Amino acid sequence: GAAGAAGDRPVRRRATGISKRYGRRSVLTNVDLTVRAGEVAAIVGANGCGKSTFLQICAGLISPDRGEVVVDGRLSYCPQQGGTYDYLRPDEHFVLVGGGSDWSRQRSRTAGRAGAAALDWDASAPTLARHLSGGTRQKLNLVLAGLGEPEVLLLDEPYQGFDQVAYHDFWQQVLRWRQRGAAVLVVTHLLSHLDLADTVLDLTTAERSHRR
Repeated sequence: GAAGAAGDRPVRRRATGISKRYGRRSVLTNVDLTVRAGEVAAIVGANGCGKSTFLQICAGLISPDRGEVVVDGRLSYCPQQGGTYDYLRPDEHFVLVGGGSDWSRQRSRTAGRAGAAALDWDASAPTLARHLSGGTRQKLNLVLAGLGEPEVLLLDEPYQGFDQVAYHDFWQQVLRWRQRGAAVLVVTHLLSHLDLADTVLDLTTAERSHRR
């Protein structure tokens, strides 16, 4: 059945018993999350409940006080802001990031422009990143996250500055990554489109609800 098929897919990201404190404030307490290949996990919750902190722990950027994170496959992390270079053009970003996966310059440019087109953005113009709008710069950030076909994508509210159409395009891109077999973790404060996730982790209650 479908459950058996899901169980046969490899675990790409497993976080077990994750706890984190800052001073006297406990941000995360004993949080578990397992995401398999071809699954989308949405991480939701109230402001300050530790969504970004949890994703940064999953990315290996900060260490938990307790718990363990295990990853299988290449990982890509898309922060809320940053991740782009002011004085590089989009094509130069694509070549730089694609080169990390031993992609040729042409393959990197082609894949980057195709990813941008999927978000309704023409990235062929030689515009420095510093001159892009906030929403377009975030599209660049998101395209870079998918270059190199990583097995695990960690996306921290990567739709800042998107309008409703671009937000829908974002979720369509997430589903394409899912169909390719990637494991995708999305931090979001928006409750629309959560029905597209296989698992929803609510850090306000630290309880998971399965949507599929």
